Amino acid sequence: MRSFFFYDLETSGLSARHDRIMQFAGRRTTPELEFCGDPVNVLIRLTDDILPSPQAILTTGITPQSTQQDGISEVEFCNMFLEQIATPETVMIGYNNVRFDDEFMRHTMWRNFHDPYEWAWADGRGRWDLLDVTRMVRALRPDGIIWPTKRTTDRATGKMHEVPTVNLVDMAKSNGFENQNAHDALADVNALINLARLLRDKQPRMWEYLYSIRDRKSVAGVVKPNNPVPFIYTSGRYSSSNEKTTAAVIIGNGVSQTSHVVWDLRYSVNDFNDMADDDIKGNLFAKHEVRQDPNFVALPVKEIGLNKCPAVAPLGTLDEASQQRINLPLQQVTDNLRSVRDNHDFLSRLVAIWQHRRDNFVKSHDVEDQLYDGFAPQSDRTLIRLVAAANETDLADMHPQFTDERLTELLLRYKARQYPRSLSEAEQQQWEKYRTQKLARELPGYLQTLGALAQHGADDFLLQEMQLWAESIVPAE
Repeated sequence: MRSFFFYDLETSGLSARHDRIMQFAGRRTTPELEFCGDPVNVLIRLTDDILPSPQAILTTGITPQSTQQDGISEVEFCNMFLEQIATPETVMIGYNNVRFDDEFMRHTMWRNFHDPYEWAWADGRGRWDLLDVTRMVRALRPDGIIWPTKRTTDRATGKMHEVPTVNLVDMAKSNGFENQNAHDALADVNALINLARLLRDKQPRMWEYLYSIRDRKSVAGVVKPNNPVPFIYTSGRYSSSNEKTTAAVIIGNGVSQTSHVVWDLRYSVNDFNDMADDDIKGNLFAKHEVRQDPNFVALPVKEIGLNKCPAVAPLGTLDEASQQRINLPLQQVTDNLRSVRDNHDFLSRLVAIWQHRRDNFVKSHDVEDQLYDGFAPQSDRTLIRLVAAANETDLADMHPQFTDERLTELLLRYKARQYPRSLSEAEQQQWEKYRTQKLARELPGYLQTLGALAQHGADDFLLQEMQLWAESIVPAE
């Protein structure tokens, strides 16, 4: 029977490649959002090659020592997750999970010799992200819900003003299910389920519609990649002053087989079509500090991933009230769509440059950064499953000959972190060399951050715990 599993993570930092899950929590419900089964709430042990982000520890209050004392290993977590949580016909639901939590789950599976992707799609499984769902409900059908705002500084004028927010804590507070313990994973899960019930109860048609189009095929039916039509699109990349929502149209293929480049129909292509290729490149690949200049005007394009649960809707959902709410008259959409159709050559050049975005990124030589470099070959699949099923004794005698060279180094780190007694003497030396070099690179910045936080009055107990953690794992000189 289909069920929902709402989940949230607390992590040692923001990078799924380098940081680790420290807390996993979740609750299963029926599709009608009634609880079934007990809540899940576990800590996951941090290994002795990880220096967590001090800011992350101060936010969550979870220390490395507490994960060592009360947590389970990554191996135990992966087995629990695959056997008890990501069961067939389960839809995994979170709040910004597609861009954050799911990334951590994939990298955790990758490091521990499990398929990084099957948990989210095989055997009737699925996923859904309620962040952009909530944003779209606010933009298009807000009735019945109290919508919070926050004060922020306008980048152009420097003045304070109110902007919409759908921060989970603010949504909970505004609508009477206040989260008393924000940044605790289980408390956030409970708040998210209450938010889901609110959205479903107050805007049931919108809830059912957005649930029905969360998969790749359904999204394609709205945006029609082979015969593009304008559609409503809600994304965190768009302005809060316009409720994170615009009308858009596909103008070409993206960097992957499931992504496409879209033009924001708030803007006319005629205002950009005299740009040379170098100007386009400079604009698309501008660094963060350049983009912060109030005079910088970004090309109004972004990539939509059909398999990333985007919040999209037909243009017809933009009624008169919604046009005013998101500051976008339909006539403006019509005029700018004409400019898209009149500037095929310019847009073809733009898309061609966009498709080479990855060429501008420096490739990492670290195996844990290489998940997306390609799928493991079929010839290695059986070996991967054997590694995942092996115990410490089995691993000591296991020397698989992988075709994918990433897996050889990954196996060493897997054994060292999860089954250290399975290492040979040579492997132990190799691991200690890697660990020593890694910590030596990271320690100066880590200690500098602790010092700066101490000067600003951060929690002294947590700072001391982080200092003690570093002292306990950094090899003696």
